[in-house]
Amino acid sequence: MRQILFAAAIAVVVSMAVTRALVVTGTRRRNAERVRVPVGGPPVHSAARDTPTMGGLAILAGIWAGYLGAHLVVVRLHTPGPSATGLLVLGLATALGAVGFLDDSIKIRKRRNLGLTGAGKAALQIVAAVVFGLLALRFPGADGMTPATRHISYARDIPTVSVGLVAFLIGVSFLVTAWSGAVAVTDGLDGLATGTLVFALGAYVVITFWQYDKACSAMPCPGCYHVRDPLDLALISAAAAAACAGFLWWNAAPSRILLGGTGSQAMGGLIAGLSITTHTELLMVIVGAVLVAEALSVLLQVVVFRTTRSRLFKMAPFHHHFELSKWAESTVVVRFWLLGGIAAAAGPALFFGEYFSQRR
Repeated sequence: MRQILFAAAIAVVVSMAVTRALVVTGTRRRNAERVRVPVGGPPVHSAARDTPTMGGLAILAGIWAGYLGAHLVVVRLHTPGPSATGLLVLGLATALGAVGFLDDSIKIRKRRNLGLTGAGKAALQIVAAVVFGLLALRFPGADGMTPATRHISYARDIPTVSVGLVAFLIGVSFLVTAWSGAVAVTDGLDGLATGTLVFALGAYVVITFWQYDKACSAMPCPGCYHVRDPLDLALISAAAAAACAGFLWWNAAPSRILLGGTGSQAMGGLIAGLSITTHTELLMVIVGAVLVAEALSVLLQVVVFRTTRSRLFKMAPFHHHFELSKWAESTVVVRFWLLGGIAAAAGPALFFGEYFSQRR
């Protein structure tokens, strides 16, 4: 537990410090994203036109610092260092962050709101996802467990449902692109995506630590978990939640810096990686329900408009619908945070319920 707290403490300090540095340098160099404000859209967002972006760099720096810093401390306790599972998840998040960084760089350099093409971004995401998927089926531990399996999972693998290699890689690619897109569309109001991520990642600190405490390799019993390196995943979850909290200090309204594609892509990759390596892909849908709802609102808006030529929401993603319904931006953000907190509490509740059902 002390390792987890130490990882979080390092991550929040590093994230706050690096974010502050990015605010200063971004303002000086005008590293701002040209935000497009649609006709009829909330006018408040025109203020974000000159706000520095690429804030995700600070979150990634905080996560890596927290994770590696915690391991440097426990070396003295003769505890194993960074695991294959942890490095794979962080590698996926960093690779997706690099995709977002390239996207942000094009926007800044060309002074426009369009960076990579949709096809180009998806191709890079899929390449990262496939590499991650292939590697996650390798590196068996002492007990033979690999970071990922080909089973469909809810709170653990469903032993009767498994897929072939191609289907597994397609599934990983879908999760990576879907979660990255969900975080990106949620990142439309100051602090909305970051605050929601704090709740979701905090829930995964609880889930992964429970998997570590009830691991089959240490305590074989009914309901134990076949997950490789759950403690390392708990360190990553804690470091990520703390890094998002440190960034939120500067990202809360009025935002001094934006998450940018760097952050939304990285955090989408991290969430996808955590869900796969903890064998909780379906449970993550509940924990990140606000992110899922935001992405679905965009999809439904497109489908309804193309079939009926009318709009389901005044504007999508649907946090803008509430703004156009005369809700203040801060009201929308706080209420969505409350929904995110409820979802983040419901996920572990269902997770524990599944565990105790296995014990009967």
